[in-house]
Amino acid sequence: MPLYHTLGTLPPKRHTAFKSKDGVFYYEQLFGTVGFDGMSSLLYHVHRPTMVKEVRATYSIAPKIIEDKNMLSRCFGGLSIKPESDFLTSRKPILVNKDCQIELAAPKDTMTDYFYKNADADELIFVHRGTGVLRSLFGTLDFAPGDYLLIPRGVIYQMTFDSDDNRLFIVVSHRPIYTPKRYRNWFGQLLEHAPYCERDIRKPKDLETHDEKGDFIIKVKKQDMIHEYVYASHPFDVVGWDGYNYPYAFSIHDFEPITGSIHQPPPVHQTFETDAFVVCSFCPRLYDYHPQAVPAPYNHSNIDSDEVLYYVDGDFMSRNHIEMGYITLHPAGIPHGPHPGAMERSIGKTRTDELAVMVDTFKPLQITEHALPIEVPDYHRSWLE
Repeated sequence: MPLYHTLGTLPPKRHTAFKSKDGVFYYEQLFGTVGFDGMSSLLYHVHRPTMVKEVRATYSIAPKIIEDKNMLSRCFGGLSIKPESDFLTSRKPILVNKDCQIELAAPKDTMTDYFYKNADADELIFVHRGTGVLRSLFGTLDFAPGDYLLIPRGVIYQMTFDSDDNRLFIVVSHRPIYTPKRYRNWFGQLLEHAPYCERDIRKPKDLETHDEKGDFIIKVKKQDMIHEYVYASHPFDVVGWDGYNYPYAFSIHDFEPITGSIHQPPPVHQTFETDAFVVCSFCPRLYDYHPQAVPAPYNHSNIDSDEVLYYVDGDFMSRNHIEMGYITLHPAGIPHGPHPGAMERSIGKTRTDELAVMVDTFKPLQITEHALPIEVPDYHRSWLE
C-alpha cells in the first residue's frame, strides 16, 4: 500500500548517527521489497536486529497434495476445521499452487512463547470470527470480524486473541499484494471511483519498544520449512520508523460496492491484486435497477482462472444450500452459474446481504490432504434440475 506512515522517534536525516538520550547508538534497518526498487521502511532498533544465539529445530510444513489436476467443482465445509491451541499448527492449507496458498485456521490460544516471520510470502489474513491485536515491530493493529490484515513478507509478528473462538481465512502469496492499479493515480493516491479510500486503511499504532535481552524464539518460514531461531534481544525493540512497507488493516465492512442498472462483473468487487491472483469482496448492496434486470450472475466459464469463494455471512443469492464458512472451488475450463431456481428467485429483489471473499487464481489450484475430510460430497452435481 503506497501510503507513507511514521511512528516513534526518528533522526532528521536517514543513514546518519542516531543516539538515545544516554548517548547509546540506535541501529538502523532497511525493510524493503523488490531489491531496492519496491516499497520500504526504515526502522531504528535499541539492539542489533542480527544477534542470533542459536538455531534449533528445522522441520517441513509443506502441504501434501492429494489431487494436482482437479477438474471438478467442489465445496468444503470450512468451519469443520477443528480448533487447535497453537497459531501455526492450526493453519491448514486447503488449496495451493506455486503462487499462493489458501489456508483455514481456528487458533484457540494467543502467541506468547514465540514470534513468527514468513520470509517467503505476504500474508492476507481475513478474520471471520474473533477479536484481538496483531503485534509487530511496526506497532499494533486491533482486529475484529471482517478485517483483512495484510502482513508483508519479512514482518515479525504475534497475534493475541481475546477468546478461544477464532476463525481465519488466510491467503499466503509469493507475489506482493497491492491495492488494484486501476484504483490509483500515478502518485499512488486512491482515486474517486475506488470502492475505498485512504481513510479506510488502518495503520499501525502504539509502537511497543521492548529493551530486553534474553532468549527470544522466532519461527521463520522459508521454502515450506520452519526454522526456529533464538535471538538475543526482543524483536519489538524499535524506537521509531517511517516508510511505506508495513502491516495494515482494512475492514470488508468499509468496502463500498459498485452497482449498476444491470449485473456488474466480478472485477467491480476487486479489493487486492497480485500478478498471479486477485481478491474480491462481495458485500451487502442494492441490486441492479433496470426494470428487466436479472440480479443473479449469468453462467460463465472460468477460462483463465480458478475461482474460490469463502462464504462469510448472509444468504448468497446465486447458490442453494450454502452455509457460513463453506468454500467453493470452480476450476478453470468448466462453466458454472446460479443454482437451479436462484436466477428466478433473484428477479424483483432489491438488495442482498451476502458477505463473501473471492480469490481468483491464474494457475490451477491443487487439493491438499486437509481439504478432502471437509469436502461436501457431490457438489459438482448440484446444478442438476
